[in-house]
Amino acid sequence: MKRRAAAWSATLALTIGVAGCAAPASSPSSSGEWELSGDYFTHDPALVAGPSHDGDDWFVYSTGDGQVADGNIQVRRSDDGVHWEYAGEVWQEKPEWLTEAVPGVDNLWAPELYEHNGTWYLYYSASTFGSNNSVIGLATNTTLDPEDPAYKWVDQGEVIASAGKNFNAIDPGIAEDADGTPWMSFGSFWGGLQLVELEWPSGFLADPAVEPVTIADRGTPPNAIEAPYLIERDGYYYLFVSKDFCCKGLESTYNMAVGRSTEIKGPYVDRDGVSMLDDGGTPLLASDGPRVGPGGQSVSGDLLAFHYYDEALDGAFRLGLVPLTWEDGWPTARWE
Repeated sequence: MKRRAAAWSATLALTIGVAGCAAPASSPSSSGEWELSGDYFTHDPALVAGPSHDGDDWFVYSTGDGQVADGNIQVRRSDDGVHWEYAGEVWQEKPEWLTEAVPGVDNLWAPELYEHNGTWYLYYSASTFGSNNSVIGLATNTTLDPEDPAYKWVDQGEVIASAGKNFNAIDPGIAEDADGTPWMSFGSFWGGLQLVELEWPSGFLADPAVEPVTIADRGTPPNAIEAPYLIERDGYYYLFVSKDFCCKGLESTYNMAVGRSTEIKGPYVDRDGVSMLDDGGTPLLASDGPRVGPGGQSVSGDLLAFHYYDEALDGAFRLGLVPLTWEDGWPTARWE
């Protein structure tokens, strides 16, 4: 039910991307998928585009590989968003508390990056496939660049857990409301997508006793919705989600949809006014020919990042980057 990178990611980076079988680089365009080169074999990408932060480098942090660096979150960087190179992992060994909190945990999933007041907050998921015995953890740093002498991710521990709950604590996404209050969206299957209030500067729950608010639900089992991601634009909060099934290679049915609300806690509705609590969601991007199962998205500026399964790579997963265009207050994304 939940998203997990296959163990072949690092091998593909060496045998396919570096060998020159990657798509040729091209100048970024205002619409359509960017043609990437180098090592772009990411799953559940958290994108920080160069123009969106202090500095020129682009970064993608993504789901780890259980056979590399104890499954820790992977880091890739780029000078231009087109050519990507592998830049290591957040840690070489997972924090000990994770293996106690989630017995059997292998790789860490679906990171989120958020900067506040000079500190970078890295939220990530620890779980096992098909279980909601899951936690969202937090680490902090002053830089995203592994080559910076100040680079060091400091483990801050558990943010929220879901064992015994009717939700699943994976797939974090961070947004601030109009008052500067941080909120974390998260969730996968079970009771749908959730929202909790955080507080700065800790990055932890503002009040652990307050139950999460459900912001999206498909209403019927198995409730195949996950990976919420919130952004604010022109007085609306936009909720991006992934629907249906990931992690089946070319058999994946993942697709992305979006709703919006004037309040960060909702209610979120799609373009036709259907509530996201009633399986609403305006379609954003779906499978197209050899490009299968897009989802696990993040947004940086007006650029949508996600993974999909590529027929040209024998069904391996890879990074996709598509500019968002806005029409009548709604985002659109196009492969071509």
